[in-house]
Amino acid sequence: MDGLLSIGAILALLLLAGGAIALLGGRSAVSFRWLLAAAGLVLLNDALLTRVYRLAPDLIGGDWNWQGKLAALAATLALAALPILGWRASGLTWRQADLKGPLVVAGLYALLFVGLALAFPNEPADPETLAFQLTMPGLEEEAFYRGVLLLALDRAFTSRVRFLGVDWSWGAALSCALFGLAHAFGVSKGEVSFEPLVFALTAGPSLIAVWLRLRTGSLLLPVLMHNLGNAASLLI
Repeated sequence: MDGLLSIGAILALLLLAGGAIALLGGRSAVSFRWLLAAAGLVLLNDALLTRVYRLAPDLIGGDWNWQGKLAALAATLALAALPILGWRASGLTWRQADLKGPLVVAGLYALLFVGLALAFPNEPADPETLAFQLTMPGLEEEAFYRGVLLLALDRAFTSRVRFLGVDWSWGAALSCALFGLAHAFGVSKGEVSFEPLVFALTAGPSLIAVWLRLRTGSLLLPVLMHNLGNAASLLI
């Protein structure tokens, strides 16, 4: 029940944001068909990650959510294969439109996390933790949040602002906000919790991932950066 309340509140915020943008920019500024599609994607992703809110058995086991992540990733890839979305439009391509600036940004990002890992070392990780952090978070979350969800939200909001060489939409900002809320917002035993620092540390860096995705046209660098950020302190 708590999981349903949490995702319900997040979806309500998404739809309220869409309504507010429509009021400010006019009805033509928002495609409610794509906004509802994006809300449906968020609900499906959350249901799969949580094994349909703990109703489905955990067949894989382990200390980490392998089953939820693999199910959510499989669904994202299947959705991206649909003609209305498309693998390349979703960023699921090896082809890079531009690498000069993105490689510099990715390199600085990597240096930052290597520096943090050296400054604040962790205990050695067990093999399962290392395997999970080097694969699942980047693959599943980037394919969803910077892939199919970003594409749906980009189509939901038509206005664009050119900045740092890419066209930003309200959809790009909302995809980052949703990513932050997924990590920082929750309902437990009827009590609502929100951690501003967690939100800032997830939604903020996701803006960099969105820029890389839009600049290169690919999820390759965002996935590599995400997994490095998660695993650097475990490797060093």
